Amino acid sequence: MTFDELTSAPELIRAIRELGWERPTPVQAKAIPAAREGRDVVGIAQTGTGKTAAFLLPALERQVHKEGLHTLILCPTRELAQQVAEDARALAKYTELWVGEIYGGVPLGPQIRDLRAGFDVIVATPGRLIDHLERGNVDLSTVEVVVLDEADRMLDMGFRPQIEAILAATPKEKQTLLFSATMPNGVHALALRILHDPVWIEVARPSTAAEKVEQRVYPVRPDQKTSLLLRLLEQDGMDQVLVFTRTKIGADALFSRLEAAGVNATVLHGDRDMKQRQRALDAFASGKVRVLVATDVAQRGLDIDGISHVINYDVPQNPEDYVHRIGRTGRAGASGIAITFLTPAELAQLRDIERVLGYRLPRFTVEGFDSALAVEAPVRAVPRLNRAGTRLGARRIEELSPEEKAALLRVG
Repeated sequence: MTFDELTSAPELIRAIRELGWERPTPVQAKAIPAAREGRDVVGIAQTGTGKTAAFLLPALERQVHKEGLHTLILCPTRELAQQVAEDARALAKYTELWVGEIYGGVPLGPQIRDLRAGFDVIVATPGRLIDHLERGNVDLSTVEVVVLDEADRMLDMGFRPQIEAILAATPKEKQTLLFSATMPNGVHALALRILHDPVWIEVARPSTAAEKVEQRVYPVRPDQKTSLLLRLLEQDGMDQVLVFTRTKIGADALFSRLEAAGVNATVLHGDRDMKQRQRALDAFASGKVRVLVATDVAQRGLDIDGISHVINYDVPQNPEDYVHRIGRTGRAGASGIAITFLTPAELAQLRDIERVLGYRLPRFTVEGFDSALAVEAPVRAVPRLNRAGTRLGARRIEELSPEEKAALLRVG
């Protein structure tokens, strides 16, 4: 199948060729035909599978020669809204469609002026769009297509009331496309309630990790996390590293420690203003900085090719966050490595992740950082196992022979 078979709009085909897209991804090949028929669609697909184009192409084709607001796309974060709007503009380059972004963290005034001037496509976060609806700055009565992107994340962030109010302001007769990386009960119930006889498309089992991402767990004491990170950053291939922390304070503290150690890094979290966030993303995407320290504000919607490693400095709070975090690497068919630091206090969270994944994540050690392996009895003596590791002492416990284990356990 080719993109020529998935759209009849010459303007879109020209843009697709200019973007260098050759063949549709599985989610595009499945979702676009159904959407072009006017069907409601539920798309369950991991990040990095091309689902943005899966809803943009049919929506833009439907209104390529129309005037007025006909497409509304809701996203959970400003970063994702910016990315989706940028993708929409790239696809609509040879059309006369105007694409607008509406999100919080910036003044209302310029957005009010832009909304009054008129958009054909609006990409918005629910909270800010509700502000404009309540002020009478936007009219959604002409909307023909509504897209809910990252629906699971929007519900996690408590946007259900806003989503419901926004949908109520759109025509009853419309096409709704809902995309989500996972399908928890809340999203499933929402889909059943707001979609009419939808086509269900699933290109990957929910809560699975990207196939081309090698996953590793490094047990470590809490006070050694930063030292272990610095040691790992010395390894070859650590070209573009995204490090996730649990809190904004933790992100700032780690960023300061990395800077003090001479690591070229930047930081991204919810307390940074829009300009600071954009500068951080631009510096990381362009390769000016090698390490981006971020909270979960970046786990979705951060569409940067070439991220070699994702490091969970703190174990994610739930399995879905783990999936989305590590989905930042291994994108578009590339390979990547996802590393999770494990302290004794976080073992229960990791086991929850492993239960959802359906397999145990392999444990690795680095020489000098192996005493935390005691978090997982019955291998309390294993800290002595890796004295003869690789260049940096990294060796999988699973690679040890029974004789090695037996001998070292006797020593322990």
